[in-house]
Amino acid sequence: MYKKMKLADTIRVAPDLLGKDVNQNVKSALRTKLEGRIDKDIGAIVAITQIDEIGEGHILVGDGAVYYDAKFQAIVFVPTIQEVIEGEVVETVDFGAFVSIGAMDGLLHVSQVTDDFMSYDGKNGRLVSKGGGRSLAEGDKLRARIVAVSINERDPRESKIGLTMRQHSLGKFEWLEEARRPTADKEE
Repeated sequence: MYKKMKLADTIRVAPDLLGKDVNQNVKSALRTKLEGRIDKDIGAIVAITQIDEIGEGHILVGDGAVYYDAKFQAIVFVPTIQEVIEGEVVETVDFGAFVSIGAMDGLLHVSQVTDDFMSYDGKNGRLVSKGGGRSLAEGDKLRARIVAVSINERDPRESKIGLTMRQHSLGKFEWLEEARRPTADKEE
């Protein structure tokens, strides 16, 4: 889920930027420092949108930079357990599919795709069902539910978001559309 949050941080403005617009310098430094960062409590910081307040600058001994306390607004992505999300498959592997759900990727384990047995077709790079003739490949758009969240601040690439499509109204968009059609259309 995306949220707009008010945050505060102390930011360093390099000496070579002194004399230029403080608001622009602080906003640029905040973007460089925080955008893309993942925090266990806040989530993934997607964008710094607005600077609300910049405090007095402080200079530390031995450092020519100025440190400002800033209050600002940011857009953050917080993966929440039981949240229904829409995403796109970015990679399929023998144990499942990685799905881009915005600022992060989630793992849709092969056992969580459908009730039918799914196997990996390495030649075509897709997951294929044993009996239903369904497949899941890179670029497919889907709706899934977040069932597990484990955020690793030190190494964001090690963060894990578990997904499932084995519930009502979840799945690849084509499958959902197929299920919505009247029975007469399915017989033709």
